[in-house]
Amino acid sequence: MLNRRHLRVKVLQALYAFHQTGGDIKAQEKNLLQSIDKVYEMYIWMLSLISEVANYAETDAIERSNKHIKTEEDKNPDLKILSNRFITTLNDNKEFLVSAKKYKVEWSFEPELVKTLFIVLKNSPDYAEYLKHTGDTIQTDKDIIKFIFKKVILKSSLAEQVFEDKFIFWPVDKDVLQALIAKTFKNFASEDARENKLAEVTGNWEEDREFIVTLFEQNIRHDKEYQTMIAEKTQNWEPERIAMMDTLLMKMAITEFINFTSVPVKVTINEYLEISKEFSTPKSNSFLNGILDKILIELKAQKKIKKVGRGLIE
Repeated sequence: MLNRRHLRVKVLQALYAFHQTGGDIKAQEKNLLQSIDKVYEMYIWMLSLISEVANYAETDAIERSNKHIKTEEDKNPDLKILSNRFITTLNDNKEFLVSAKKYKVEWSFEPELVKTLFIVLKNSPDYAEYLKHTGDTIQTDKDIIKFIFKKVILKSSLAEQVFEDKFIFWPVDKDVLQALIAKTFKNFASEDARENKLAEVTGNWEEDREFIVTLFEQNIRHDKEYQTMIAEKTQNWEPERIAMMDTLLMKMAITEFINFTSVPVKVTINEYLEISKEFSTPKSNSFLNGILDKILIELKAQKKIKKVGRGLIE
């Protein structure tokens, strides 16, 4: 699921878009929230693809039955996977069905993808072993589905391209997707579809929504003020030498210092230093650390940082 670091990255992306386009705050805020929903949509599309690959066994059996010269296997295909407990309960899961309808999930636009993936599955030793195995349980049924997801779909360059084309933040959100699928495997422990729950996109959406909206809005509202703080601490740096991402990350950190009483200062600094490793320059980590330390000292002296509970300054 999306943790606080992922959510900070979403805000970073929204702020970058806002400053690049000079767009309306409410419009960008809407885009920010939609970017979270896009992660869930991607998750539903992936679950659907897993189901489609497994269920292609029936289409494959029909195609083989229409051959002029049939092998014994063509005449008697093993359709065990069609009764796979994970797949059958997923396809009966009300939440999944409603979400698939909402996002208009339909794989007919990419007809070769499901077929290609099933062929890889069908030719794998793991699938052959699955077909031979007897006494299956919900756990053993999930094992082959995990194989489809991890070793067939995620290893497919075609599937990678399809998701990249459909979801703009696929390279960033891919890890989140894997966590959501892993959570789904854990949640699906019953043969009764009503007892199995899909993964939630965040741990507590009500709190997380307030977190990202506040972080986004306060950052923009105090943009000039925070820019001044940064400029005073970077007088020896030419403005054009400071990466835009570094500036945005520092402003976000300042926003958390001042506005989020329950987020420890050390957590804020560590989070943005980690994000800078992925989204900014190789030297950004030490640069941000140094500037934020100076700004923090000043904010403490001005008594602008007020932390409560576990969120101690030190």
